[in-house]
Amino acid sequence: MDVNLAFNTPISGSYSPEDCQFLLKPIVPPNIAVTEKEFLIQSGQKHYSEMITHENPVSPLYSRLFLALVERYRRRLAQDVLNLAGQIRIHCPEPVTLVSLARAGTPIGALLQRALTHRLGVASRHYSISIIRDRGIDERALEYILYHQGHPPDSVCFVDGWTAKGVITRELKRSIAHWNTHHAEQLSDRLYVVADLGGAADVTATIDDYAIPSGILGATVSGLVSRSILNEQITEGDFHGCAVYEHLRSHDRSVWFLDTLSQAMADLKPQVPPQQDVRQRRDTIEAYLNGIRRRYGIAQINYIKPGVLEASRVMLRRVPSLLLLRDEQHADVAHLRLLADEKAVPIRHDPSMPFNATALIQIMDTTDRQPP
Repeated sequence: MDVNLAFNTPISGSYSPEDCQFLLKPIVPPNIAVTEKEFLIQSGQKHYSEMITHENPVSPLYSRLFLALVERYRRRLAQDVLNLAGQIRIHCPEPVTLVSLARAGTPIGALLQRALTHRLGVASRHYSISIIRDRGIDERALEYILYHQGHPPDSVCFVDGWTAKGVITRELKRSIAHWNTHHAEQLSDRLYVVADLGGAADVTATIDDYAIPSGILGATVSGLVSRSILNEQITEGDFHGCAVYEHLRSHDRSVWFLDTLSQAMADLKPQVPPQQDVRQRRDTIEAYLNGIRRRYGIAQINYIKPGVLEASRVMLRRVPSLLLLRDEQHADVAHLRLLADEKAVPIRHDPSMPFNATALIQIMDTTDRQPP
């Protein structure tokens, strides 16, 4: 295929290039307040990917809760990552090309890179690329991987941190089906995740909803890089965009997190993940989400964010209306209770929930088309 090889230069943020290369274009996007961003999304005036809210350092208390979760789950997460790396070794020919879905998949991809190279002796490279709901995967980044870097198509292995409703999983599969229809280089749409809450991924280490520590922070555990952006600053031939938050460097935990988990992996061996009843899990999740929609009169499924990590995103980056907790005293939700208290978000106890937490996004009145 005749492909223009004038690509953007990959970046690594605060990571070492050996751990991660982002195929994203650094831009300086306008800073949109959370409430205004939410209004523009719900009114249909902007797609969420066009806007971003500036990230600030988390509070000292929130940071301590993050560190407590790292201590609580470092061996479990290390084992889960190593188990997932073992599955990748089985399914993907060497040298493996890890392609994580930025940004939730980025720290997990970097951990898998270390697990493969340092623990399992498997040659691999790790790229983190953009995928956006309703907009698809960044095909320019795929072209860079396949044509500029020359990685074999069958070595490409897609990685994410977790799944909940399966929205990004379905977006990936649609995107790869589109790619395969238009390119001779055929890619597998198999997705590897640590935690598959909704039974949507192809390979997972667990279906448990636990607080993977990297999922409760933003840029400071993801190489100082924002989530991906696709607006008028991205022109034809560019990778999707991102912001690089240098002002957060003194708060950065990205490499520390990799080092801490790598140390925990040192005396572990990969194990075969237990068999999961994925169909039953999907049915359970679907029934619960349908019940939530009826109970709270929610027409748009995107306003329901199940799982402790999706709930964390809502509490940090969206306008929440309600936080549902299965067990208010569970260590995995302490940071959510803190955020709910800071933002005056009501909390409701729901012991029947098949997750540790679910957050509901506030439905705004958009009739006058003007932000509040």
